[in-house]
Amino acid sequence: MKKQLSVYAAVAFAIVLLAFKSTTPSSWTADTVHSRLGFTIKHLGIADFSGRFDTYEVKITANDATDFSDAVVEMSGDIASINTANETRNKHLKSADFFDADQFPKFTFKSTSFKKSAKNEYTVSGQLAMHGVTKEVTLKAIHVGNTTNPMSKKETSVFKVTGTFKRSDFGIGASFPEAMLSDLVALNADLELAKD
Repeated sequence: MKKQLSVYAAVAFAIVLLAFKSTTPSSWTADTVHSRLGFTIKHLGIADFSGRFDTYEVKITANDATDFSDAVVEMSGDIASINTANETRNKHLKSADFFDADQFPKFTFKSTSFKKSAKNEYTVSGQLAMHGVTKEVTLKAIHVGNTTNPMSKKETSVFKVTGTFKRSDFGIGASFPEAMLSDLVALNADLELAKD
């Protein structure tokens, strides 16, 4: 009888450990050397113009490394790191005409919802704070897959993220009409995240 009870106790303990393991969140941090956080906007109504931010951080906290439902995304970046492959244009975008990097040096995003919408696809809603304004935006995230980085030996998860927002919602470039520069800005990010 004692032996039988000890077997039951061992099984129960194993179940508790498994349950604890399955609900312990894991965190993933963007490897910015192998990632890109960019944007595209239309110029003169017909031409796509693109740029990126070179200094940023992205972290995802999730309960499941294969199904990221209910994950939390936190992102921040330095406005001064904006890069459009033209230094004169970069300086103009950092000025008070656009982002005003001196007064508002960072942008942040924190998700409030991370819900599966299709196989390997998620709808991500959250608060984007930029240029002294905070607005809710909705993004689409595609989980490309997981692999092990042979160099770092770390488990790596890859996401492609897209979405749009209006620059007018954040008061960016208010003196520039839409005929010159589209109000709609497209976010496009390819993120390689290493498990911490």
